[in-house]
Amino acid sequence: MLTVYTFVSTVIFKARWGVGGGEDRAGFAIVLFVGIIVHGLFAECTNRAPGLILANVNYVKKVVFPLEILPWVAMGSTLFHSGISLLVLLLAQLLLNHTMPVTAVFFPIIILPLLLATMGVAWFLSAIGVYLRDVSQTVGILTTVLLFLSPVFYPLSALPEEYQIWVKLNPLTFTLEEGRKTLIFGQIPDGVGWGIYMFVSIAIAWMGFWWFQKSRKGFADVL
Repeated sequence: MLTVYTFVSTVIFKARWGVGGGEDRAGFAIVLFVGIIVHGLFAECTNRAPGLILANVNYVKKVVFPLEILPWVAMGSTLFHSGISLLVLLLAQLLLNHTMPVTAVFFPIIILPLLLATMGVAWFLSAIGVYLRDVSQTVGILTTVLLFLSPVFYPLSALPEEYQIWVKLNPLTFTLEEGRKTLIFGQIPDGVGWGIYMFVSIAIAWMGFWWFQKSRKGFADVL
């Protein structure tokens, strides 16, 4: 998919990012890869969430089981895949650019708020999925739409200023922009922005968990 996206963007649409002082496709692919990793982490966990309880009915009816850890299991699987992709990205950067920014060590910290927000969304959707069986199809459409409404294929600066404010409200935008700064451009992340994002993410995680705990009382009756 990275190859396809890079070909379509650079050959067909003539997109340019200006990486490393050049306009080569390899540099574009590395920048694009960061976006695919971040979006893929959110999308994979979110798309799986509505079916988590439905796929583990025995844990609801027959045994006493902490159902709230099921989204964590999905997150663990997603993190494993994303971790492998990140290693490939760093290796490609080292081979192509012969350098790796020291600021890459900040990336796990940058992505932490997104993980918390994703967990909140996963708890909410896994509970909703028990009562509304068709929500999984809707979520799949929304995550695909989010791929194109996030600065994955383009930098935020490429948008007109009147649209940038709306894209900044996207939960993926901060992680995408700051992740590229730390992994590719060697820049220090925005500490103030991270703090605000962290606060909002904790609130989302708490609300998602609260909804899951409140809704789980009816799981056995519905299933």
